[in-house]
Amino acid sequence: MTARTLTCHVSAVEDLTPDVFRVHLEGRAEAMAHAPGQYLELKLEEDIWVPFSIANAHRGDGTIELHIQHWPEHENSQRLRELILDSGVLTVRLPGGECRLDPDSSRPLLLIAAGTGFAQMKALLEAALAADQALPVSFWWAVRERRDFYLESLARTWAETHANFSFHAVAETPLEPGFDSERVTGHQGRIDEVLAANLENVSAYDVYLSGSPGMVYACIDTLKPLGLNPERVFSDVFTYAPRESSPHP
Repeated sequence: MTARTLTCHVSAVEDLTPDVFRVHLEGRAEAMAHAPGQYLELKLEEDIWVPFSIANAHRGDGTIELHIQHWPEHENSQRLRELILDSGVLTVRLPGGECRLDPDSSRPLLLIAAGTGFAQMKALLEAALAADQALPVSFWWAVRERRDFYLESLARTWAETHANFSFHAVAETPLEPGFDSERVTGHQGRIDEVLAANLENVSAYDVYLSGSPGMVYACIDTLKPLGLNPERVFSDVFTYAPRESSPHP
């Protein structure tokens, strides 16, 4: 899809945690079209565009969801929040990104996110779960502490309603007893170390990663000895922060 610049209306803003808020945008349905996993750029100033993963699969109704990390101590973050809350209208450019769900693949899915990287995974998961009720989908979400699972209830709902879906919650601090439930498992530690301790063979999987470059490449280094297929691993990090030694992992 060719990127388009358009004006969207802010239909709702919701604080999910003290650090993360959700924004709902509305625009012309055909102009808001995107593939699961793509992102948009939001215009902050004349020459400043800020990218955000689109947190929903294309619905055909002109709506888009964003999950935004708020850093009050950062000037641009504060200006962005004020712009969203005060203007009611935003200029965006979309779609962007090559980390898209492959609709022709029948391989099981391994999705790994850190923090608000959940947004991109949410769009991929919505599309994947709607398309195939039998394809195995394993979702790993890494955060610092329990409260940072800002849409934990949604991940639990997927686990309750989709027998092919499993949710692995990874926190740096201990998760309280009773966290686990059917197809929901809690882990403590750093995401790459937790993956190493719990996975055996990923050669059959399509792997999608969303997080900082350091997190993404650490996970890739962990998965390589477990059979990771470099042709079947996807992340926006490969575009904006490629490793010097290779254009891919």
